[in-house]
Amino acid sequence: MNRRYSTVTHVGATPLGGENPIRIQSMTTTDTNDTSACVEQARRIIDAGGEYVRLTTQGSREAENLRNIAAELRREGYTAPLVADVHFNANVADVAARYVEKVRINPGNYVDPGRTFKQLEYTDEEYAEELKKIERRLKPFIAICREHHTAVRIGVNHGSLSDRIMSRYGDTPDGIVESCLEFLRIFRKENFNDVVISIKASNTVVMVQSVRLLVERMDKENMHYPLHLGVTEAGEGEDGRIKSAVGIGALLTEGIGDTIRVSLSEEPEAEIPVARSLVDLIEECSELREKAEKGITDNTLTLRLTAPNWEEFQLKAAMASGALLIDRKATKLRLEAQDVNFDISDEKLLELADGILQAARIKFTKTEYISCPGCGRTLYDLRTTIARIKEATKDMPGLKIGIMGCIVNGPGEMADADYGYVGAGRGKISLYRQKECVMKNIPEEEAVDRLLELIRQSK
Repeated sequence: MNRRYSTVTHVGATPLGGENPIRIQSMTTTDTNDTSACVEQARRIIDAGGEYVRLTTQGSREAENLRNIAAELRREGYTAPLVADVHFNANVADVAARYVEKVRINPGNYVDPGRTFKQLEYTDEEYAEELKKIERRLKPFIAICREHHTAVRIGVNHGSLSDRIMSRYGDTPDGIVESCLEFLRIFRKENFNDVVISIKASNTVVMVQSVRLLVERMDKENMHYPLHLGVTEAGEGEDGRIKSAVGIGALLTEGIGDTIRVSLSEEPEAEIPVARSLVDLIEECSELREKAEKGITDNTLTLRLTAPNWEEFQLKAAMASGALLIDRKATKLRLEAQDVNFDISDEKLLELADGILQAARIKFTKTEYISCPGCGRTLYDLRTTIARIKEATKDMPGLKIGIMGCIVNGPGEMADADYGYVGAGRGKISLYRQKECVMKNIPEEEAVDRLLELIRQSK
């Protein structure tokens, strides 16, 4: 499978795009002010095969400490590029760009205020002035990045589109793509090309459709920047792996993608072998997809697979079927195992098929959890909370629950969920019914019980 043509983006000693390999990355979950914790976790990511390490950068203090984290890792012989993840405060990006190899900025909150779901009205002239405001703020940042040879990721999240974009384009792939292109055109105008683009969503259909549309729009404007792929808030365990393989795999088998992250609500280094498997399986799954598409009958996609273990079998099944199911070329899935050396019952195959159909948003047979992987912004014990909520709601098929560490993507990414559990402050939780916040700043120790009470009251 030939990859889509992209120019090379220079990210320290590990460039991406062009003829470079598909790069794999993860993100620390530690406080970026805690140098030793960040260094220890970065080591684990790199030792597992991660090629980039991203760190959340809430404020200038965290941005300044990136210098210490980078220095310690370099002293220990680790040269993997570091990436600062910036939201809400453009000044922080200016600081971080001096110390790391790449800075991620979010068009949804770089200049625009945080999303409030307000309907705004702009004349064309007023809208044009908002774009000029973005350009004026980006120019000094671009100058700093140019001076320090720092790359930039323009990272659009479905869950954090600005009210300005939402008001004009709606909650659509068109709006997601335009949010990206507004920024990308400014970088091109400034002749700054060490740029990588990402468009992410927890909904695999939205993610795949939006990235495809972005590729189409970039081609029309003669843009060929590298693309970073990921499904946000994929969850954990088998469900998180299947969901990631459906969305990321659908695009990889089409030759789209230069770097990937599998976002799991687990230890960061656990993401790396899953991502590596997806990259290693591209050729095989592309062939499986092509062969299976020709054999679709009665709206049923049949996949006959072999694999050395159950996890690879799952990834192959999800990756090979993802695009065909997202495009609704089939809405039923039958899996068959061939020549495998591990136990695999018909019931297990059926459960996997149902899991893939749910990840592709076709058929919901169990509770859906939209849970973030956590980062230094996470405001409560994420993994323990996920386990408690899952245990209490596991027998509620069709229910969608968002479990988010902070507000960066919280309310927006949960727009598809029935209920949401969002970190609002240290040890404080806000609960949502769809987009509406119905309980604010509940003590963490009470919040899970209050969520369950809210679900029971609404039945």
